[in-house]
Amino acid sequence: MDTTALLGELKVRAAGAGRALPPGLYLDPAILALEQRRLFARDWLCVGRADELPAPGPYLTYEAAGQPLVTLMGRDGVIRSFSNVCRHRMMTIAEGRGRAPTLTCPYHAWSYGLDGRLIKAPHMERTPGFDPKEICLPELRTEIWQGWIYVSLDPAAPPVAALLAPLAPVTEPYAQAGYRTLATQDFTWATNWKLLTENFMEGYHLPVAHRKTVGAWFPAEETGFPAERFGAFTYQTFVKDQTARYGLAHRDNTRLTGNWRHTSVMPTVFPGHMYVLAPDHLWYLSLRPTAVGEVAVRFGFALAPEVEDALADRDAFVAETLDFFDRVNDEDKGIVQGIYRALQAPHAAPGPLSWLEREIADFHAYLAERLAA
Repeated sequence: MDTTALLGELKVRAAGAGRALPPGLYLDPAILALEQRRLFARDWLCVGRADELPAPGPYLTYEAAGQPLVTLMGRDGVIRSFSNVCRHRMMTIAEGRGRAPTLTCPYHAWSYGLDGRLIKAPHMERTPGFDPKEICLPELRTEIWQGWIYVSLDPAAPPVAALLAPLAPVTEPYAQAGYRTLATQDFTWATNWKLLTENFMEGYHLPVAHRKTVGAWFPAEETGFPAERFGAFTYQTFVKDQTARYGLAHRDNTRLTGNWRHTSVMPTVFPGHMYVLAPDHLWYLSLRPTAVGEVAVRFGFALAPEVEDALADRDAFVAETLDFFDRVNDEDKGIVQGIYRALQAPHAAPGPLSWLEREIADFHAYLAERLAA
């Protein structure tokens, strides 16, 4: 593939051509390598929600542009992220999610405190020149914004709060920092990460692809978009009708008034954090590509506090809701994996974008600025 030509085509589309991207931009390994260097190694990535780490002990892991990391709360109450690679023989220290008073490498039991400092290294006392006080896990930039944990590998990245300042007035009335996480899942889909991002950020497909789940509650004509484009994010608003199973304010919600009681906001924070913020719940995806045709996905959902407080059977609700979102995600999985297979066909060619796909145009502009500048 001619990577230079593909980047030139990306610039053309981002300049206002109003068409989907050509297949090569999803299939070229050189494009993915560029995305890892210029997007996932520089921008802010969401590893989860702050309420998942309410005290010292719990931790969660993630991988950003090939860098394994572990995120936890220190004994001082501050959430931090560290390289999840032992300073001895470079073994991955922690896996998945868990709870531990220290981080202990499974290879030789080198142990690190919640501040990243080495506190135990068995059988190293006779090693000449060894000083455990000189060893610490590298700390990575971590910031909290409205309850989300963001991490960046770039020391020079602008603060999250500055980048998302124009989004704050839209989301602040929901008080999403107080939403309570009920469940998270990690899975892998066989598609290009950009296809999944583009699928999430447009409502055009909802009445069709999700007609058995959320599509029936989505009046497409009432979708709204901001008047301007923002470099670090995009969003849309949409409403739910009164028959919706989810998406309406609880009677005890005193934060939202008028139409906002049945309006949801759907932000995408580039490159890979996207969520639906509704009056009663939120759910999110955090993406990181692992190959041209493979993307790791972190999914989670949370409830507004008044909604969880009113639950008669929390466990039953969680099981029922997870089942519902599993069906929603399966509908999307079939679509984005199908697109990835089909765009490799000889006659595959992109068509014009709908007005309902406005956020995709914003995404293409972001890609062009970072990859084709």
